[in-house]
Amino acid sequence: MRRKNAINAVLAASLLAAAVLSGCSSGGNSGVTEIEILQYKPEAATYFQKVEDEFNAAHDNIHLTISSPNDASTIMRTRFVREDYPDIIGIGGDINYSYYVDADILADVSDYAGLADINEAYIDILEGLEIVPTEGTYGVPYVANAAGILYNRDMFEEHGWEIPQTWDELISLCGEIQEEGILPFYFGFRDTWTCLAPWNALAVCLAPADTCKQVNAGETTFTAEYRETAEKCLELVSYGPDDPFAYGYNDACTAFANGDSAMYPIGSYAVPQILSVNPDMNIDSFPLPASNDTAENTLNSGVDLMFCVTAECENKEAAYEVLDFLLADENIQAYIDDQNAVPCKTGEFKLASQLDGMLPFIESGNMTDYQDHYYPSEMAADALIQTFLINQNVDEFLNTFDTNWQRYNRDIIRQVQEYEEANNTAE
Repeated sequence: MRRKNAINAVLAASLLAAAVLSGCSSGGNSGVTEIEILQYKPEAATYFQKVEDEFNAAHDNIHLTISSPNDASTIMRTRFVREDYPDIIGIGGDINYSYYVDADILADVSDYAGLADINEAYIDILEGLEIVPTEGTYGVPYVANAAGILYNRDMFEEHGWEIPQTWDELISLCGEIQEEGILPFYFGFRDTWTCLAPWNALAVCLAPADTCKQVNAGETTFTAEYRETAEKCLELVSYGPDDPFAYGYNDACTAFANGDSAMYPIGSYAVPQILSVNPDMNIDSFPLPASNDTAENTLNSGVDLMFCVTAECENKEAAYEVLDFLLADENIQAYIDDQNAVPCKTGEFKLASQLDGMLPFIESGNMTDYQDHYYPSEMAADALIQTFLINQNVDEFLNTFDTNWQRYNRDIIRQVQEYEEANNTAE
């Protein structure tokens, strides 16, 4: 049985010293319900301040406060341990969401009517993140991002290069680009987190979407599932600069913006940084075609921001009214315009032109979550992948990945296997 105080065991080790925000939801004005949102994207603070102001101007019975601190994740965990809960949290769809669901911190929002308007693919992504299957829905997906390959549209048109649909076509394209004396890819691998971009974009096509769950259940190993991903990641890197580890994320964005490469394997989140260097750059994108079977290719997309009502929220009805306001089409469009995001809500939204090549996958729901959303932060998988790309030893890397996974996921592995035994699902 899941226990609420399990959050202490799961999260306390990762806590850093953090300023603790004031407590939630005790109305200072008679008849006014206070709703507090603590959200983790400080880069969107201006947008959320505008939402807060507009909501409060339009509502007399609810007062909304939205906090967007720089270290929101640490502050959140600190408050959870102290049992000082905001009414709503804004978080990404990663392993932290898994922990919060497992620790009973989040309320079941299955009865929230707004879920009917959310793209089912993103609801499925959240369900896939649950450590063990849990009845109910615990987050309302707001916006997503997409990762694959950004490309210089003008350069492609000038040279007559076609968008590749298969892995062999991608490698052939890289050869054509090199023959023109142009670098196919730029990388910023000095910043370890950027190593995850091509890794994830390959893995979603080449490994089962539930690889991590299968490993936890003892049904497979990363050595068995990740070999092709590792080998193709090495091949991809061979079409980049001689020393991709000499450059960081900002360097890679600047180089791509200046036309130093034809393509850049990264997420849509990099577009604002690139355009800040070259506002006139004509950028488009496409999913990384990791397989030669086009039916196996999928868009690497995950929930970048969702809203979760906490189980301790005293007025769920008021929280839902706030969610309704956030999910209003005009507010979602404003966020899309501000952050170059992908809406999780279905509807007639105008996406950035830099996502044109990904639209067919988005519209059809052919999207698969980032594999690293299942990786515990303590494992430092990004650094592990960076070391692999430097040393280029596939066997050593896969063995280390399996060993470290067992080390950093012991409690989850035990919990998954106990669940499977109890439910007669283990083979």
